[in-house]
Amino acid sequence: MEGLELLEVPGGTVQYHPEAGPGPHDSLYLFDRFLDRIAAA
Repeated sequence: MEGLELLEVPGGTVQYHPEAGPGPHDSLYLFDRFLDRIAAA
């Protein structure tokens, strides 16, 4: 998995192939971060 988190603006990106390691929780942490940022705004 590759990704980056922007430090000066609220943003980020991730690139990976879910079929390489599928599962219901493989990207759950990304959604948690997203929702935390929305709540903080």
